[in-house]
Amino acid sequence: MAAPIKHPADNHDLIRVQGARENNLKDISVEIPKRRLTVFTGVSGSGKSSLVFGTIAAESQRLINETYSTFVQGFMPTLGRPEVDVLEGLTTAIIVDQERMGANSRSTVGTATDANAMLRVLFSRLGKPYIGSSNAFSFNIPSARGVGSIAVEKGDKKAETREFSITGGMCPRCEGMGQVSDFDLSQLYDDKKSLNEGALTIPGYSMEGWYGRIFRGCGFFDPDKPIRKYNKKELHDLLHKEPTKIKVDGINLTYSGLIPAIQKSFLSKDVDAMQPHIRAFVERAITFAACPECGGSRLSEAARSCKIKGKNIADVCAMQISDLAEWVRGLKEPAVAPLLKTLQETLDSFVEIGLGYLSLDRPSGTLSGGEAQRTKMIGHLGSSLTDVTYVFDEPTIGLHPHDIQRMNDLLLRLRDKGNTVLVVEHKPETIAIADHVVDLGPGAGTAGGEIVFTGTIEGLRASGTLTGRHLSDKTSLKPKVRKPSGVMKIRGAGTHNLKKVDVDIPLGVLVVVTGVAGSGKSSLIHGSVSGREGVVSVDQTPIRGSRRSNPATYTDLLEPIRKAFAKANGVKPALFSANSEGACPTCNGAGVIYTDLAMMAGVTTVCEDCEGRRFQASVLEYRLGKLNIAEVLDLPVKDAVEFFAKGEARTPAAHAILQRMADVGLGYLRLGQPLTTLSGGERQRLKLATHMGADGGVYVLDEPTTGLHLADLEQLLGLLDRLVDSGKSVIVIEHNQAVMAHADWIIDLGPGAGHDGGRIVFEGTPADLVAKKSTLTGEHLAAFVGSPAKAARAR
Repeated sequence: MAAPIKHPADNHDLIRVQGARENNLKDISVEIPKRRLTVFTGVSGSGKSSLVFGTIAAESQRLINETYSTFVQGFMPTLGRPEVDVLEGLTTAIIVDQERMGANSRSTVGTATDANAMLRVLFSRLGKPYIGSSNAFSFNIPSARGVGSIAVEKGDKKAETREFSITGGMCPRCEGMGQVSDFDLSQLYDDKKSLNEGALTIPGYSMEGWYGRIFRGCGFFDPDKPIRKYNKKELHDLLHKEPTKIKVDGINLTYSGLIPAIQKSFLSKDVDAMQPHIRAFVERAITFAACPECGGSRLSEAARSCKIKGKNIADVCAMQISDLAEWVRGLKEPAVAPLLKTLQETLDSFVEIGLGYLSLDRPSGTLSGGEAQRTKMIGHLGSSLTDVTYVFDEPTIGLHPHDIQRMNDLLLRLRDKGNTVLVVEHKPETIAIADHVVDLGPGAGTAGGEIVFTGTIEGLRASGTLTGRHLSDKTSLKPKVRKPSGVMKIRGAGTHNLKKVDVDIPLGVLVVVTGVAGSGKSSLIHGSVSGREGVVSVDQTPIRGSRRSNPATYTDLLEPIRKAFAKANGVKPALFSANSEGACPTCNGAGVIYTDLAMMAGVTTVCEDCEGRRFQASVLEYRLGKLNIAEVLDLPVKDAVEFFAKGEARTPAAHAILQRMADVGLGYLRLGQPLTTLSGGERQRLKLATHMGADGGVYVLDEPTTGLHLADLEQLLGLLDRLVDSGKSVIVIEHNQAVMAHADWIIDLGPGAGHDGGRIVFEGTPADLVAKKSTLTGEHLAAFVGSPAKAARAR
């Protein structure tokens, strides 16, 4: 029997990339099968993100944006076309990345998913007593009442007075924030001075600009009188006056008291999203306490009075999601059966994905990068969309080996719905489930950017590439562990889910703190160790930087380099900064010129005067060791280490910073590479390199293996050993088994997550943990290193 003729539409089963040159990609071409799970591997900086995010996903999103009207496009972010010759077979790309969620204090896990909206509808239908629609249970909607005149046509037009009311769930005292703030006035101003003498100490409140014109022209107080001599009304107007229209020099302006202005400009943002100097001011000047009226629930008294089975909406949002799922399962109400089914599926997805320990009222800004990425997955799991491309950036970040299998199952479920799933990943457990593997390399930076293997996982293992050789890596336990020089005592730790934990952390050794996601690792270390004197903490908060920020500016490396150039040439250091006097006047030191085309997408072009080098031509004539400043900033770290080590360019201060960057595995980064082009793992290691120069006896590292290729682990372990051998104490929060096996001491938390965790389930050496196999971590570590006898033979 003849085979059925294939429909032409069924021929489009590949995504074809030809001539990709984004960032460090070297004119590569690759074919990726659709409706399959493809994993992209390679060392950090090999070009994985440039291919997946910078080329495939970016072009998909750009093409979708072009389908909107020109008017709508004017409100959307500008996306340039990637450097690629041909891209065929693209489908709609949905990016599920590690970006932290929401810098808005009003955003919670519940509002970021559909769970909160469904609960609000549920309470509006089933709650007793009835208080109103779903809006009555929203802490983001205030209650409002008013009276107005409307025109009614009943034969003749006539005006009628009507009343209206909106019932919202917002607590009127804290305005739905859950917290009330108290201001330390001594941190806002120096009362011995007048405003004109610079009394205000609030960041950005200078009397030289608009604020000065407003304070001088408002007429509410004398700007030349010391603040301590203000009468009660003047002080109230300075601090608390509501926004008021004023006219200054013929210009209509708005005057607000200092406290309403600070609440609007500073306190509406999540603290973690603030610039460092703003955050320091907020932490210094403002104290927060739970709202006394709503108890921190953010909801009005009416919303809290409405209950289902004895629980109000604040109670259920505060429950651990795994418990809430069981509570919802117990509701049998035919009238809202479809709603209950959808809500149940959403909550069960949280549990499946390993986030059952969260609560819906948890502020979304407090989630880690891995937790945020998995929360974003919740909506996609229940989506009716198929034949789309899901793009994941290391979805296993922050996951214990026990949880990785659940994540793998979710990725396979998305694929089996008929979607194309592209995953950038380093973990062997996730690479193992791939239908197709694309390995980039062979090295990082300029030494990478090539396709070194495409095919199956079995083919990768036999390929001889760096990834293939390390894919089956196992490790052995250390034959001898270090002896501690002392202990750091923690007593009664109760942060978040910790159950009054008492633990002695050994000093002078490498300590690894582990446990399943949500077991209390970060709560223990960041809550009880990080704030102590002499402790240097390198956490996972992202580095924020503009296109002008680069490794040289972030690490303060540029300062000694500028001084070295200035000394060698007898000129000012400011000439060697692209953000100061040495900047190209045409592009203001940006290296590119942005042309705004009004309603059309803007265009970015390389500056013709400086050719993207960012400096004036006269500045580039000055040299240090035969290189000008632009050529120095174009050096990779490993070459810069040698350049500043000897000869005319010898600069010990610069060499020390560069050596730390090389030690953390960033030898391939160019000094002037924009921070916006760095991956999450690269940014964390750049932060680690910066903190290594700080004075401190104890280093706390939060998952330093994030974004690290299997081949780079040895270098990281060597770095940790050097820190300990130099007399430092190193505490690492980590899930990687190779790091656990390398530890001198392990503290394992659990046994589960959320209220099922928060206890110390093991303290001791890795060998003892493997021998006992008494915890989930012990079981996985034993499987990773083999039996103690096998580990001994391996040594």
